[in-house]
Amino acid sequence: PNVGRCGGACRWVCRALFFLWRGFGGSCVVVVGLSRVIFCRMSDPHKEAWKDNADGTAVIADDPWLENWQDSLRYRFKQYNEKKCAIEEHEGGLENFSQGYTYLGMIPNRNGINIREWAPGAKEMFVFGDFNGWNRYEHRMEKDEFGVWSIFLPNKKDGSPPIAHASKVKYMLISHHDHHLERNSAWAKYVVQNPETNLFDACLWNPAEKDTYKWKHPDHNPRPKSVKIYECHVGMSSCDAHVASYDYFTDWVLPRIKKLGYNTIQIMAIMEHAYYGSFGYHVTNFFAVSSRSGSPEGLKRLIDTAHSMGISVLMDIVHSHASSNEMDGIGNFDGSGGQYFHEGDRGYHSLWDSKCFDYGKWEVLRFLLSNLRFWVDEYHFDGFRFDGVTSMLYTHHGIHMSFSGNYDEYFGYQMDVDANVYLMLGNEMLHELYPDSMITIGEDVSGMPTLCRPVHEGGIGFDFRLAMAIPDVFIELFEKVPDEHWNIGHLVHTLTNRRWNEKTIAYFESHDQALVGDKTMAMWLMNADMYYHMEVDKWPTEAVERGIALHKVLRLLVYSLGGEGYLNFMGNEFGHPEWIDFPREGNGFSYNHARRRWDLPANEGLRFKFLEK
Repeated sequence: PNVGRCGGACRWVCRALFFLWRGFGGSCVVVVGLSRVIFCRMSDPHKEAWKDNADGTAVIADDPWLENWQDSLRYRFKQYNEKKCAIEEHEGGLENFSQGYTYLGMIPNRNGINIREWAPGAKEMFVFGDFNGWNRYEHRMEKDEFGVWSIFLPNKKDGSPPIAHASKVKYMLISHHDHHLERNSAWAKYVVQNPETNLFDACLWNPAEKDTYKWKHPDHNPRPKSVKIYECHVGMSSCDAHVASYDYFTDWVLPRIKKLGYNTIQIMAIMEHAYYGSFGYHVTNFFAVSSRSGSPEGLKRLIDTAHSMGISVLMDIVHSHASSNEMDGIGNFDGSGGQYFHEGDRGYHSLWDSKCFDYGKWEVLRFLLSNLRFWVDEYHFDGFRFDGVTSMLYTHHGIHMSFSGNYDEYFGYQMDVDANVYLMLGNEMLHELYPDSMITIGEDVSGMPTLCRPVHEGGIGFDFRLAMAIPDVFIELFEKVPDEHWNIGHLVHTLTNRRWNEKTIAYFESHDQALVGDKTMAMWLMNADMYYHMEVDKWPTEAVERGIALHKVLRLLVYSLGGEGYLNFMGNEFGHPEWIDFPREGNGFSYNHARRRWDLPANEGLRFKFLEK
């Protein structure tokens, strides 16, 4: 840069301002005297050399450290481009390709019901259920050249559908090893648990016109300028010890969220999961609304009501893995051991005991991209928080990895190119089809560069990443350092230490910090005093007084410095004292810790109300 001469007395200022040049994207700095500093724009040769590249390396313009990995970026972008072009050539583009839910699974029409299912490894396939008296081998399906089995069931003589609304339907597959396998449709829109067997059975969801929910408000909300997210779980949203319904959440919890000032909700555990204690992360049925909390129509009412309040609705979506449960879900669906997933060790996540998708397969891409479209088009979700992105980005799934920030850890042979390409296709599709409303968030602990840069630049295309290191720093301080000795400079550095030009959602506390085996932030600060010394009419202990003050100050600090968006898990705004523990054998299948204690801030005689205000 050109530095104007201002005399020997301030030459050190000129030298210091030289280092600001890069920070201003290549500004020319002119200094006149000691009191006047003028910045004017000047081109940065490095940025100019890379910013217009169309081969996936434009992201290097803002990050010179990526230059050593330009070949990896080019290769990833080339694979993305080739896959997208193939989809355009053979499927008519991403918009058509991602509508698999309109013709796969059970699709009613006015003449009957078409049933289609991809099961290339099956030798024979039949459909059965309530409609045929559970005769497993009466209705044989036919297989085409792509491994899709199909059958058309015509309406009955009286014109009624061959399969009644909400009746159970299953498949019988015979593998090439002559194993007879009962399966639910991978595209089932609703499944319910059988109280006799505890297994889940697919149901045809085809209500009469009078019973379908009628949308009253716009399909989507405009994307908020500043995203303030309330992370929530419908099932545990009640104060009572039971599974709450979509209707309860709509009528009682949404008004509370609106009053608190949040403009976005992020709902967990929407996709059906046979094991409630998985928090919704071991998905068995990807297109089915969790039946524990009600019907599809109830969820539609919830989202429509949120939109009427100006609240955008995000879904916590799990495309990083699937439950290994074969009886209820899609694990080993056709008996081949692979199909939707990698075969062998690569298809198994050892820490999660789950199956890992093979993102390179054509029909897997159709399944996952259609899943995104389904939730947006059918239920009017405004975006997604993609869970477990680290597991997708790398072939090692992040297992036993301690990421240091060295770029060697991100690129090269450990990068799962197929998964990266899927995420690029998904983000590109969502933002092209829903440009004014769509929000995508990636949960990545590795710090992968380019995660939140546009796809056309060579990035993966997310809008935001989660600032997952922030809560860990606070917990370490709570454990090891008295608050009067905290290093504020270190705190500020942690809150502001994020990738330039990649937006971040910051949080003081999410659901992760509240799980059983850990402690909530309020519990870290106040410990047992939360149970015995929260009365307003009694003098507070030092732990309570300092704990309430610090809880509020630290939330404000994270909100102010932590990122371009903010997230809070439900109940943490008033210092929810209890951990989350879903019903399981170890706790006597109790719901006592799978709920939210809304009664605490509502009690005028307790200090929880001060944390919320």
